[in-house]
Amino acid sequence: EVQLAESGGGSVQAGGSLRLSCAASGDTYSTSCMAWFRQAPGKEREGVASIDSDGGTSYSDSVKGRFTISHDNAKNTLFLEMNSLSPEDTAMYYCAVETGGTPDTCLVVGSLVDSGRWSWTIQGDFGYWGQGTQVTVSS
Repeated sequence: EVQLAESGGGSVQAGGSLRLSCAASGDTYSTSCMAWFRQAPGKEREGVASIDSDGGTSYSDSVKGRFTISHDNAKNTLFLEMNSLSPEDTAMYYCAVETGGTPDTCLVVGSLVDSGRWSWTIQGDFGYWGQGTQVTVSS
């Protein structure tokens, strides 16, 4: 079992920054991928950023260049540094852990849904999830 606890969410104005944290505990030795997902009201959950066991990172195009995912091995804590926030980033943010996967299953993958709208997923089997932390960005 892996336990995850997110923190760091809050309310900011557009253009502001937040840093999310996710403290992991329990049987984390077989972790192959840690990731951040988000879900806005009325929308599907989407993959935001991921980091594999080799430190490789992946991002959705919607956050690339603005968000940075990192992992502190000593503290076993996952971070998401979010800059240049916009109201479109408003959502509940969740961290998740996959065990026994591969670097390929840790990639954030986009698919064109319709009318130029993209859907972002991470195809790993994430068996462990945190309770979520709310991020609200006002214009």
